[in-house]
Amino acid sequence: MRVLYFGTYERDYPRNAQVISALRGAGVEVVEHHVSVWEGRRDNWQAGATTAARLAIAELRLFRRPREEFDALVVGYPGHLDLTAARRVAAGRPVVFNPLVSLYDTFVADRGRFTRTSAAGRALRSIDRRALRAADLVVADTAADADFLAGLAGIPTSRVEVCLVGAEERVFSPGWAPADPFEALFIGKLIPLHGVETVLEAARLAPGLRFKVVGSGQLEPLLHNRPPNVEHVPWVDYEGLPGELHRAGCALGIFGSSEKALRVIPNKVFQALACGTPVVTADTPAAGELLADRESALLVPPGDPEALAAAVTRLAEDASLARRIADAGLAAYRARASERALGERWRGLIESLVR
Repeated sequence: MRVLYFGTYERDYPRNAQVISALRGAGVEVVEHHVSVWEGRRDNWQAGATTAARLAIAELRLFRRPREEFDALVVGYPGHLDLTAARRVAAGRPVVFNPLVSLYDTFVADRGRFTRTSAAGRALRSIDRRALRAADLVVADTAADADFLAGLAGIPTSRVEVCLVGAEERVFSPGWAPADPFEALFIGKLIPLHGVETVLEAARLAPGLRFKVVGSGQLEPLLHNRPPNVEHVPWVDYEGLPGELHRAGCALGIFGSSEKALRVIPNKVFQALACGTPVVTADTPAAGELLADRESALLVPPGDPEALAAAVTRLAEDASLARRIADAGLAAYRARASERALGERWRGLIESLVR
């Protein structure tokens, strides 16, 4: 079976790289029809007039039919504007959309950049709905997100399947060997979803522990008055993240309390699990699809710095507990979110459409 991975998707973004790698590992031939728009930008959502012009030109280029033959077409992330071209290029063959996020949910409900009734908010909702409805199959990252996307688009839940995000295993592999002293590691964009304010307050409540925040973004001003036990590193290259995770005492997931935060398991949680690093993250419906509290992770209420501080302290003071959480987290990852497991899942979903 041959799959065409299609669109203006960000080629190096973990969701795209991992899906392509997983499909190839499952014996699927993957060819790409990619027009670059988003590469080389740390914050791809800061799109001005130049990016808008590049995107318009890219959409026109996507209408050119590729020379390669294929059995099904997958639109990568972000590809919400690519579906019109995708349907034309597919010429009746199945079209799968790998959206990862809703644009409306990201900019309106989560980041609060636009109001629900603003022109921009209404436009984003319309873009989402058109893109989701144009696909023969939408693949969401969690069951909670699948229900949300089906409701947003007004399509049957049978047209939205689930395939976890996973981690790119050429980069992330087991090797956890925590450094001394213990350090809790937070990696990610500083946006409301991740709950960095909860992390900073937890650090204030546990002044004897070290915390490291790697990332930049919308909420970076919160780091200006960070407590003295918090180190801030604005950027670490992607290839350097496994080393950070291997040395960390534990990895911190997301702690936001928005509706979106309840529906997602972020890349960094899968990456930490793949590295065998113990994870502390919010106890949400999405997290519960993969992880069990005090077994494969420590789960705490969203937005609760006291609970987060207590969980990190437990791991810092109990090395045997940290090792048990680490081992069980890696086992959960291998069973449900490894490239092998996800490759089989993606192949099965596409084969069912082709048949």
